[in-house]
Amino acid sequence: MQQTLTSFERQLINRFQGGVDLTNRPFREMAKALDSEEDTVLGSVQCLLERGWLSRFGPLYNAERLGGSLVLAAMSVPDTKFDKITEQVNALAAVAHNYRRDHWLNMWFVLATDTTDSMQATIQQIENETELRVYAFPKEQEFYLGLWFEMGDDGSLNTRSIPAVAATERFDLDDLDRRIIAETQQGLPLTHDPCQTLAWRIGCWPSEVVTRMDNMLQSGVIRRLGLVPNHYRLGFKGNGMTVWNIPDDQLREAGERIGAMDFVSHCYARPRHLPDWPYNLFAMVHGSDRGDVMQKVNELSQQLREYNQGHEVLFSSAVLKKTGMRLAF
Repeated sequence: MQQTLTSFERQLINRFQGGVDLTNRPFREMAKALDSEEDTVLGSVQCLLERGWLSRFGPLYNAERLGGSLVLAAMSVPDTKFDKITEQVNALAAVAHNYRRDHWLNMWFVLATDTTDSMQATIQQIENETELRVYAFPKEQEFYLGLWFEMGDDGSLNTRSIPAVAATERFDLDDLDRRIIAETQQGLPLTHDPCQTLAWRIGCWPSEVVTRMDNMLQSGVIRRLGLVPNHYRLGFKGNGMTVWNIPDDQLREAGERIGAMDFVSHCYARPRHLPDWPYNLFAMVHGSDRGDVMQKVNELSQQLREYNQGHEVLFSSAVLKKTGMRLAF
């Protein structure tokens, strides 16, 4: 099995993380941009997915815009019970990502459910089954989401921001929208005409699929359509969740400032859990290793020096589960 990327594969990943135009023949349009052939691009995407360089190809949905609930949660798990509780938590369909982090709160996972009520029920279920407290950190404000991972032919690794897409005030989903979403949360079909393949599956015209997905793109229900790389596989081995204690009246300014940094992939306001947890600003920082991440954290600390009342960096030490978000419709 090939373990390294070709120059063409690097170009493909570098170019199309930020977005692919929604057309009936997306791989043909991608090929034109790279002066290549449609079959070459389609075959390369299939191969990159099989080898784990890509997580998926398709739409990235905004769970909140779909009417669902998305919560970051954490637990303090005794080492003697860690494996058992990992199995219990990972067995839940609502758990999309789960990481072990170097902290007294050592298990961090993302829950995605279709309603707020089902979210509360899921959290209660975890507490009942594990006999441990779940610290819930719902997103209170989003300052930034998105990061472009770039690789050079010389082995260099860089990051830059993906421009945010403005959302309209409201988008009402109907049954066809929900069927499209259910079929594409894990990615688009890897065929020459994904929209036609999708239309056959759900029983509608291909043009209707294109129209509905374009409406979702314009409204912000779909954040973007593109390649989703596995940043661990690309070489970004250092991943630190930074958490900051910021005065509430300065939170927006601080969040917007660090959300603009080109190495931050997520930046959210989340609730404190006093007295255990004083932090209300979360920012994910990626780098080639922990030393690289800490240099970037020092940059953030300088940016936040007038607001910062304390911070920590929680490094991930193990990926316990990582699947795409999937809401039931």
